[in-house]
Amino acid sequence: MLSDGGLSCASVFSAKQAKEPPHPPQVLSLAGIRKNEIDRSHSLVAPSCLTFKCEFRIHKFVDPQKTDIPTEDRIIHDHPLQANTTLGVGGPARYYLPVTTVGQLKGAVDWARQQGIPFVVLAGGSNVVIADDGVEGLVVHLQIKGREVHIQGEDVFLRVQAGEHWDYVVEYAVANGWAGIECLSGIPGSVGATPIQNVGAYGQQVSDTIATVEVLDLFTKKIVSFSNSDCGFGYRTSRFRTTDWGRYVVTSVTYRLQKDGRPIVRYPELAQFLQDRRFEHPTLAQVRGAVRTLRQRKAMLYDPNEVNSHSCGSFFVNPVLSQSEYEQFLERARQANLLGPQETPPTFALESGDYKISAAWLIERAGFRRGSRLGRAGISERHALALINLGGAKSRDIIALAQLIQTQVHDKFGIELHPEPIFIGFAQPPLAGAKCLP
Repeated sequence: MLSDGGLSCASVFSAKQAKEPPHPPQVLSLAGIRKNEIDRSHSLVAPSCLTFKCEFRIHKFVDPQKTDIPTEDRIIHDHPLQANTTLGVGGPARYYLPVTTVGQLKGAVDWARQQGIPFVVLAGGSNVVIADDGVEGLVVHLQIKGREVHIQGEDVFLRVQAGEHWDYVVEYAVANGWAGIECLSGIPGSVGATPIQNVGAYGQQVSDTIATVEVLDLFTKKIVSFSNSDCGFGYRTSRFRTTDWGRYVVTSVTYRLQKDGRPIVRYPELAQFLQDRRFEHPTLAQVRGAVRTLRQRKAMLYDPNEVNSHSCGSFFVNPVLSQSEYEQFLERARQANLLGPQETPPTFALESGDYKISAAWLIERAGFRRGSRLGRAGISERHALALINLGGAKSRDIIALAQLIQTQVHDKFGIELHPEPIFIGFAQPPLAGAKCLP
């Protein structure tokens, strides 16, 4: 069985790495969508496994053109960042600034440039590894809240600000009978992170429902809106993680959901779970509950009292192999007696003809057991893809364990595992295939 696809829920950017694209993006808006209904009154209750109260509030969307330069008293010096991440490692930020409006975000960028220092935008903190020495520049903590609902026929356009907690958005959609993101329940982190790595789990990914992504262009300081087709979505990737890495900060995302929709269950593990409970025609709420139960069993719902959940979620991306690469992989594995003559690894055939292989299976077949430890870093007892902080771990401990896993998997299978999280405060990528920001 393939893993659930991992967690990809932190938005991080640095203007130093931005590159000018050859063509400007197409500017779009939702102005043409008829405002048949605008919901203004809901708040949600946080899931029981979390320790903070959900406040999914309505805020009037602020004028994105108004720049608000921070005063010195708003900037916090030497702010510890461990508590801002689910992994709980890393040193302090030299400068730290929470922002609650797009104007404040633009002002923070201006302030960092005036000071001649780099800056990083941190959101949910659930998909990052922060360096032990911390971050030398400015860490901008994105806390912009708010959402708007526009209903047009059977389509629901849910526009959400980047700082909203993702799972509360899913809960809100399910409670209103809007289909399209229910299988993405329980993923920690923020809305702004979802398009960057095309977050997905249990047979859904956000590119299935994203209508537009609004971003702050760090070159022009203007708000730009990308259509779905302009985002360059792929498996756990998008233009925001590849060609335009570091140029844009996501400020809001609009999802196109189905009013009174029915869930579509594609993922075998989820389908079996529902079948075992005799849910022949499951509701959105039943699918959401099933997904959260499956995630909780794997310690993929963050719980401060459950050490197996103190992770970045899935640390490695499931590798995708071409037909020829897949055949070579099978032959190599069988010759090394890592795979039986009639056995096949957990694999998902893609429409492209490629094959997605379970990274968790590769890790375990390479000799790493759940519960294995290296210093204060370990592999979760619940899921081989989760590298965890056993208490008092340093980022170098997590990286050392990840390097060992990469080496063993490559030596045995000829496959290079690439990490999912973003590495902040690192001058150079600490792992093969890693994305990092200084």
